[in-house]
Amino acid sequence: MIILLAFLTWLYLVFLHGKFWVSGPELKPAQPLTTPDVDIIVPARDEAMLIGPVIASLLAQAYPGNFRVILVDDNSTDGTALAAGADPRLTIIPGTPKPAGWAGKLWALAQGVAASTAPLIFFTDADITHDPRHLATLVARLNTPRADMVSEMVRLHCASWPERFLIPAFVYFFQMLYPFSRVNDPRARMAGAAGGAVLIRREALRRIGGIEAIKGALIDDVTLARAVKKNGAIYLGHSGLAQSIRPYPRAADIWDMIARSAFTQLNYSSLILVGTILGLALVWLAAPCAILFCGVHSWRFWFGLATYALGVVSYLPTLRRYNQPSYMALALPGIAVFYMAATIASAMQYWRGAGAKWKNRAYKGAA
Repeated sequence: MIILLAFLTWLYLVFLHGKFWVSGPELKPAQPLTTPDVDIIVPARDEAMLIGPVIASLLAQAYPGNFRVILVDDNSTDGTALAAGADPRLTIIPGTPKPAGWAGKLWALAQGVAASTAPLIFFTDADITHDPRHLATLVARLNTPRADMVSEMVRLHCASWPERFLIPAFVYFFQMLYPFSRVNDPRARMAGAAGGAVLIRREALRRIGGIEAIKGALIDDVTLARAVKKNGAIYLGHSGLAQSIRPYPRAADIWDMIARSAFTQLNYSSLILVGTILGLALVWLAAPCAILFCGVHSWRFWFGLATYALGVVSYLPTLRRYNQPSYMALALPGIAVFYMAATIASAMQYWRGAGAKWKNRAYKGAA
């Protein structure tokens, strides 16, 4: 009966779960009808190796309106501010020490917002480069149809073998967790965002109480989206005009990325963790087990094969987005086990008292 339940679960996921598998929508280059001023805020902590091309790509934006870049140097020790260069449109703010109760990135963003004046604010990470058409495209989507916030899943670095196997799956699982069509439906409660590229109206940010209203959130992008969607429209899509240049050359690097925040996603709940692992085992392991351990004359074998096929086929659009061969979809259950194990490791790290860690900072108990 377990394999029958897994099959029914996959039927729901493929046909009733917001078409998460289509790996869309994607914003196409566009010009806005109006061009309000934009302040671009980049929080950066020890990013000297990456920040140069990031700032250069932002300063090269072909946006017909006025914009400036505000780099918040979050107590870097590697010369990040110097590596960013100099330009009349670039303002560098030396970050002050993080107060208690604040997540580091959000404290940096709050300092950038305090220094900004434009009606539109673009939050973007210090490891993302931008096509010159990107800012104009974001503003166009914010205005037509009108939204209070637009965010994008930028193209992630996918060059090493561990990245090729594991990074497209990260995007696929994100789509499964936050189906973009439901996020973009104003009638649906689902809210989500990708924090690497977020364009938001100042009035919308002010309406939710500013960055301070979510100051302790480690999953800051989704928390921001939930707050904004309570009283306004949001949009989440894929980006063909922005790309992360942060490499993950080893599987251990991707493991650390997942373990850093996975248990936070589960609200530090052991009960939710157990339920999640059991649910993931049903979705990803029931079919391979039925195929391996039930003979071809058993109905369980055929239901297992059909269930496995649904999962494999649903992964193909994401693999195509990342220009990876279709056969990699066959490894999806094994990849899911990797993510499950990293999630358990995230919980164990928290239980040991370490909490989430990033850039030599530890966060324990933040939501």
